[in-house]
Amino acid sequence: MDIQELRTQIDTIDDQLVKLFAQRMEVAEKIGEYKKENKLPIFDPGRERAKLQDVAEKAGAGMEQYTRVLYAMLFELSRSYQSRTTSHMTQLNNDIAASIDNTPKLFPQTPMVACQGVEGAYSQIACEKMFKSPFIMYFKNFEGVFNAIEQGMCQYGILPIENSTAGSVKKVYDLMIHHNFSIVRSFRLKIDHNLLTNPGTKMEDIREIYSHEQAINQCSEFLKQFPNAKIIPVENTAVAAHIVSSSGRNDVAALSSRSCEALYGLTCLAACVQDKGNNHTRFICISKKLEIYPGADKTSIMMVLPHKPGSLYRILARMYVLGINVIKLESRPIPDRDFEFMFYFDLETSVYSQEFVQLICELDGLCEEFKYLGSYTEVV
Repeated sequence: MDIQELRTQIDTIDDQLVKLFAQRMEVAEKIGEYKKENKLPIFDPGRERAKLQDVAEKAGAGMEQYTRVLYAMLFELSRSYQSRTTSHMTQLNNDIAASIDNTPKLFPQTPMVACQGVEGAYSQIACEKMFKSPFIMYFKNFEGVFNAIEQGMCQYGILPIENSTAGSVKKVYDLMIHHNFSIVRSFRLKIDHNLLTNPGTKMEDIREIYSHEQAINQCSEFLKQFPNAKIIPVENTAVAAHIVSSSGRNDVAALSSRSCEALYGLTCLAACVQDKGNNHTRFICISKKLEIYPGADKTSIMMVLPHKPGSLYRILARMYVLGINVIKLESRPIPDRDFEFMFYFDLETSVYSQEFVQLICELDGLCEEFKYLGSYTEVV
């Protein structure tokens, strides 16, 4: 038997499968309607476990696990189809719709913005890229930025969330668990680290190098030429430049932005010293109020899932069924809760799409806790 004959057999089987699948979904829809009328939950874990065991046994030796995977996806498809026809609008959906209607069409130009660090920080550079003429208030740490938003001191805050080479800024993710905020925009900033010193300093004189831990990680190869120098992490790359400038010493240096050279009267001994030329940091702009500006095509959410097998799979399968692309998935341990994690998702989906609306309607029933962080556009 040649391959064409085998493919013909597959096509014949597929024709039958498609018809049976359509019939199954029709029955699933009727079950969904019955559950809605009788106020029953869409998800019945006991029934699903029994059904998976039954089909696995019927499949026979060697096919059990494949059958379980197939039917697990079938169950997600059925639940998604049931939700599409039986779900009701949640309060969150109403809040999102109201925000779309009430948010100004033009992004603000001159707001008060909270940034971590001091003058010359990368957060400041990102802020000035997002806003035309912002008024900037500086805070010592990331928590200060969150607090400034929650307390109404600033309308917006700028926070670094991930770097293309050093990864996620985990301190920011950890703080997200404890603070209330909305993401209104994001921005990708090209990062170039430079070795800055006081005038007259030579490379061989350097005994201490200051910078933020992320910048230190991003310049690890360059720093190998200073085996005897002490590498000292500080709150911010601009803080590092300020420390060097204030010291008046000729044996210290900072890894910082080029703008800090003139700002703090320093000299650039080496430019663009990061390990990789394609070095970008993604910053988010947060606010206390939910704001959704025109064109929002990215959404961020956080959720706590049951600590049992398949919990994350159910979420990812539902997003797959709806055709929603997951562009970032981050997990962080929840303080004071043993082996429980908060999952952070960045999704690529228009806030105006039916798929987005359906997902938001369904998420509360798929996880233990759910937090919508906002829908926004990303500027590059």
